[in-house]
This record gives sequence, structure tokens and C-alpha cells, in this order.
Amino acid sequence: MADSHPAQNPVTEQRRVIITNKHGEKLVGLLHEAGSKEIVVLCHGAASNKDYRIMVNLAAALEKEGISVFRFDFSGNGESEGSFEYGTYYREADDLHVVVRHFSGENRVVSAILGHSKGGDVVLLYASKYRDINIVVNVAGRCDMKRGLAERFGEDFMEKIKKDGYIDVKQGGFEFRVTEEALMDHITMDMREPCRKIDQECRVLTVHGSADDMVPLEDALEFGEIIPNHQLQIIEGGDHGFTSHQTELASVIVKFIKSALEEDKVAPKCS
Repeated sequence: MADSHPAQNPVTEQRRVIITNKHGEKLVGLLHEAGSKEIVVLCHGAASNKDYRIMVNLAAALEKEGISVFRFDFSGNGESEGSFEYGTYYREADDLHVVVRHFSGENRVVSAILGHSKGGDVVLLYASKYRDINIVVNVAGRCDMKRGLAERFGEDFMEKIKKDGYIDVKQGGFEFRVTEEALMDHITMDMREPCRKIDQECRVLTVHGSADDMVPLEDALEFGEIIPNHQLQIIEGGDHGFTSHQTELASVIVKFIKSALEEDKVAPKCS
């Protein structure tokens, strides 16, 4: 039976948390403490950080539902230690694993992981490798890593990188260098194989904007074909950052996570 009482906004506090990864680098994050034992961990995209608009707005939306949230910077990004590198998908999945273990050690439960753009790929890789999270949200992640390289780096990017050994890139006001090794690591990353290995019990939601000009909708459709337990939500008119669709994005994600958490609570336990 549904609760007949109106929902009350919980009293929340934000606490800075520092967690050391397996390379000895300090990862800096912000815990939005809403009083729940369960925590949702939010993962930013490439050349971004925990303060990206989507991360902040989703944290606020989940807080309102009484769900605690942790958003953090991967190593080499934002306030976290380490050098920024292009690629490093599995390294970031390992950063996420350290975060999950940290909260498990505090008798908390990371019940869901969410990533935007590159972070979407990271949470999917995490789910296939560690298999200890049953709720995963992929927001505008890329399935085919070879798509869109010419648009990002220029038509002659391979000639440039073969000649100079690197390409200098500007993205959202952030400048970074892509080495040939890092580029090849990106190109050879095959998301299809790990996605097929995600456990059937793991519920995966992919949210994608129909007007995303950075990662085409085709990638989201492909995830739907290969991930065992998958839902796809297309936000009409949404761009890669869901610039004019933040409220709709948050509504879709909060509804999915709350529903999945409720299912977990009523599911019979194995003896």
C-alpha cells in the first residue's frame, strides 16, 4: 500500500570524504548524507568532475527522496590526486571499487552506481568485472569507441598523432594531451564483450538524449541489444549534457532507482 502521508524533505548534510585508491592517490568526494544506509555513487565523464551540473542536480534529486549520495572525482580529475590521462576506463572502474569498499567498511551499502558519458562506460565495466552492484545507470555512455573520433580530434587525427605522438585537445574549457598510447587504449576498448557479461540480476538503465551530437543514439540502442537486463529511456530533444532537460533526466533516474530499491527490499532472501 502506498504511504498516504506527503513526502517530507529529509534534513541532509554534505561531508567531504577522502579515499585512497590502490595507486596511493587521494580521491576527493562529497557525501550527501540523507540518513539512508544505502548510498548511490555518481561518476562524472571525461575531463569533468563531481561538480558537473548533472552530478549536482542528481544528488539533490535523490537527497529529496531520502537517499544518500556520494559524488567524487576520479584520479587525475577535479580535486583528486594523480595526472589526467585519456582513456583509463578500467583504472576508473578500480577507483569506483575502492569507493564501494570504503563505504562497505563503514557498514553502508552502495546500492546503485551511475555514470555520465565516459562515467557511463565505467559503471558498466564495473558491473561486468566486480558483479557486486545490482542497480546501474548509464547516462549517455558510448558503446562503439571508434565513432566520433574525427569530430573530436579532426579528420587527420591519425596522421597528426603518428607524426607528433600526441594531440592537444580542448574540451569544455579543459585542455589535455592525448598520447598515441592513450588513443589506442580508447579505440581498442570493446564495450560489447564486458556488457554481455553483466549479471542477469543486475538491472541496467540507459538514458540517452535524442539530440545528443556527441554520442549518437545508436550507441544506446546497441546497449539495449547486448545487456541482459536492460531498460532504455530516450529523452526527446536531450543533448549530451541534457542542458534543457535536467528535471526530466532526474525524474527518470530517481523513479528507476527507487523502484529497484523497493524490489530489493521485498525480494525473498536465499537461505
